[in-house]
Amino acid sequence: MANDRPSLSRRLAWRLEAFGFDIVTALIRALPIDVASAGGGALFKALGPLTKAHKTADASLRLAFPDMGVAERRRLLAAQWENFGRYITEFPILDRLTPKSGRVEVIGAERLAAIAASDRPAVLISGHFANLEVMAAVIVAAGINCDVTYRAANNPLVDARIKANRFRYGVRLFAPKGADGARGLLEGLSQGRSVSMLNDQRYDGGVEGLFFGHPVRTNPAAARLALRFGTIIQPMSIQRLKGARFRCVVHEPIEVKDTGARTADIEAGVAAINAFIEARVRERPGEWWWLHRRWPKEVYAGLDGR
Repeated sequence: MANDRPSLSRRLAWRLEAFGFDIVTALIRALPIDVASAGGGALFKALGPLTKAHKTADASLRLAFPDMGVAERRRLLAAQWENFGRYITEFPILDRLTPKSGRVEVIGAERLAAIAASDRPAVLISGHFANLEVMAAVIVAAGINCDVTYRAANNPLVDARIKANRFRYGVRLFAPKGADGARGLLEGLSQGRSVSMLNDQRYDGGVEGLFFGHPVRTNPAAARLALRFGTIIQPMSIQRLKGARFRCVVHEPIEVKDTGARTADIEAGVAAINAFIEARVRERPGEWWWLHRRWPKEVYAGLDGR
């Protein structure tokens, strides 16, 4: 049997990364909330344009808004980096950014209350809007028993700290992405627990659809689970108000109709999800994470010479 134990150098690197994570977390938690948030925003607004991700963000904006002027695109790129930087420095203080703290208002809370009171689980979705972690805080505050999907950090020591940070504001159940996570989601839904996930990133092998008029592939899990368990997809979005204050909007549910044509039904569900995400991005383009490569390589390649 092969030795799966990480090398000594890898384990040392993990410990150093975890130590750095602890130092940064302690420093941020010692600051007033708005100071920490604004500091991260200013830092990333300055440094973000120097990274490779800035080119991806610029290309993504050009794909979504081909008629947008250069000045407006630069303004949105700056806003995106500021928002992203705020998110980074808000992460260690998520327990202070909850509905109970007074920094998060919820529109459509009655929809979450209905899910919490029902014996039927729901599939809750959102995207990388503003501070995406606020979604989980709102779900927890509503009393919904929910598995939260996430991408585990490569460093297991840092991953444990990320989970612990989420524990601070009440998130107890996790369903890591991947095969193990998929089995966990099925088990959770079978036991009556809801599930939340982000549905706005590229998913190779997913269902093909359109996003801002360009072909994309989207994770069909939300539509498949809704069909399998005969439940709704409950979309949510997070808006940044002023500084480290937010609005969570619980939108009209998406119902995936079961016509018996499973493939077509899933495609229809995915199309509805893509349309929801696109509408929210159009409403507040400076708060979405454009640095993700949402479209396939060939779509970005089509920008050459434009």
